[in-house]
Amino acid sequence: MFAVPPALAPSGGHTYDRRLARALPRLRPVTVAGSWPRPDATARTALDEVLASAPDGETVLLDGLVACGVPEVVLPHATRLRIVVLVHLPLADETGTDPAQAADLETRERSVLRGAAAVIATSRTAARDLAARHDLPGVRAVPPGVDPAPATVPGDGSRLLCVASPTPRKGHDVLFSALDRVSDLPWTCVCVGPTPDDSDAWAERIRAGAQRFAGRVTLPGALVGDDLAAAYAAADLLTLPSRAETYGMVVTEALARAVPVLASEVGGIPEALGRDRAGRPPGLLVPPQDPEALATGLRRWLTEPDLRDRLRSSARLRRTDLTGWAEVARGVAAVLDPEEFR
Repeated sequence: MFAVPPALAPSGGHTYDRRLARALPRLRPVTVAGSWPRPDATARTALDEVLASAPDGETVLLDGLVACGVPEVVLPHATRLRIVVLVHLPLADETGTDPAQAADLETRERSVLRGAAAVIATSRTAARDLAARHDLPGVRAVPPGVDPAPATVPGDGSRLLCVASPTPRKGHDVLFSALDRVSDLPWTCVCVGPTPDDSDAWAERIRAGAQRFAGRVTLPGALVGDDLAAAYAAADLLTLPSRAETYGMVVTEALARAVPVLASEVGGIPEALGRDRAGRPPGLLVPPQDPEALATGLRRWLTEPDLRDRLRSSARLRRTDLTGWAEVARGVAAVLDPEEFR
């Protein structure tokens, strides 16, 4: 059994869950409705009933968004079930969370993870972080996979792409501030991401920010499948100005198409970016929350043809070494069935 939250909008976590379930048929995904990680009584009861339905001794995989905020629901079942928790992002790391709520979520997460039989993180960086913050031995790292894709035909470098949910953690405000600083240069920027409710103040800030650029920044909403593939195919550079990121699946999605990356040097992004076989990075990393540094990176990309050629060459090499979802499934299966994989 694999308990997951509802996929209300495209995200890296939902993609990981969906592709893992597809690559590991023995998993039986069960969607548990609720406003996770702070569900109401109805959602908590639903999760309790899902866990109660599992026979004694069964290994149950829980998405951390569902599990980590409700130790009072999860831990009573840990005495008869082998509970494995898959952590996409520590609950307290969501940018904009009230400090008191973040501290409470941190405490709840620690209780759940310490009571679990095993914990999986989606990057080596995240595994080290979880081990340190919760004093957990043996956190396993199983980074996301990526599907092979055709290499993008390079353009003049002016086509920028950002694929990210419109939340403070993703740093659209940092990106727009950086774009202001390079407004004298030719570029367009497509910001792909779910369209939130009109009452969302942050989303309104993003919409207003995009409008400042008089059509140079477009917000097409969430794209999936062929539409998302077309957005990558039309891009010269992916930019990801996140304030926090466990891994950054869009980085490897871009690299699978030989599209270089300009991103924040934070969390697991350097791990996702990696290096080619010659030891060269297929992109540029800048400090998070630093519009000036991001603008410098953009200016270099837009004005230095030799740099573009070098990063494109590295991205073409890096794409051949990316991990597929079958390898992810093997990594998770080794945690779910340790005896079988000894």
